Amino acid sequence: MNQPKYRRILLKLSGEALAEGADGILNFSIIEKIADVIKECTAAGVQIAVLVGAGNIWRGRQGGGMDRVRADHMGMLATTINSLALADTFEQKGISTCVLTAVEMQTFADAYSARRARAELEAGKVVVLGCGSGLPFFSTDTAAVLRAAEIGADMILMAKNIDGVYNADPRVDPTATRYDEITYDEILEQKLRALDMSATLMCMENDLRCYAFALQDPQNIYRVVMGERVGTEMHN
Repeated sequence: MNQPKYRRILLKLSGEALAEGADGILNFSIIEKIADVIKECTAAGVQIAVLVGAGNIWRGRQGGGMDRVRADHMGMLATTINSLALADTFEQKGISTCVLTAVEMQTFADAYSARRARAELEAGKVVVLGCGSGLPFFSTDTAAVLRAAEIGADMILMAKNIDGVYNADPRVDPTATRYDEITYDEILEQKLRALDMSATLMCMENDLRCYAFALQDPQNIYRVVMGERVGTEMHN
């Protein structure tokens, strides 16, 4: 059996990707496929923390004239809905799981701390992280980078609804070219929307590596963990 390339990963799941093809806010067929792959990864000895976005339910900028802080709080609550759905499916698949939220809501989940997350990972649990960073004005991409730094992740896996980083938006420009790898300096110089600027700078400052790929085929998670090239690697 091949050995995984990474011991501990932070998997960032796009909320929009979780709803692809769904009649409602979640496509449980996709979530079940993700659970199967995560089970395969943990069986190979990989420790996994999962942080999920909420684009399938709510984004702060949808608030229009709302107070930005309140609109972002709604987004944090939406990530918790997604986190609980993921955890439930994982547990049904026999994966030991816990949900930790950056905002205390003891009825639904336990409170996040880096110490608690590390302990749960070492105990063999998949840790699902809700509420992003718990702070307004910060995206879940930035929250994923922050949590990866706190838990000592070897790689941040950015599973999105696009299959990597391009020099233009491939949904608009059919001639757009995908990068196999790219540096954070190049991302900033070319003003690419691979990550938001806060997440990019945090990766640079903490020498964190990211891998962007499409969640359309959840098996890509396992492929990246085992060292295959299926998207774009970002690094210093």
